[in-house]
Amino acid sequence: NLYLNSMENLTKAEEELMKYLWKLGPCYFGELKGEYPEPKPATTTINTLIKRLIDKKYIKYRLNGNSRKYYSLIKKEKYFSIHVKGLISNYFNNSIEQFASFFTRELEISDAELKKLKQMVEDKIKSDNHG
Repeated sequence: NLYLNSMENLTKAEEELMKYLWKLGPCYFGELKGEYPEPKPATTTINTLIKRLIDKKYIKYRLNGNSRKYYSLIKKEKYFSIHVKGLISNYFNNSIEQFASFFTRELEISDAELKKLKQMVEDKIKSDNHG
């Protein structure tokens, strides 16, 4: 997947900042910093993360007077979809079956949740086949 390979991985700190940006939507620096729990990181630390995320093409900003309004270039769902595909590729030999086996075994999913998953899979198969 070209998109998957061209996207740079995020560090935990970068991912945390993205999480706040996804939650807030387009926002100013102060709003973003406000999302961090105490003790908040230094302004320079957050600015460094923002710069790295701009370089990695995850976020952009618009100037509003002298203020920068930051916004995400990738939707949270898209990021996690790429992330999960990467996990399956790297840790489960690109096998959805191995991933599903691990997922259902290790995460202690209840019978009710498994039934919901089964229904989701069946619904997806029906919608794909009967478009």
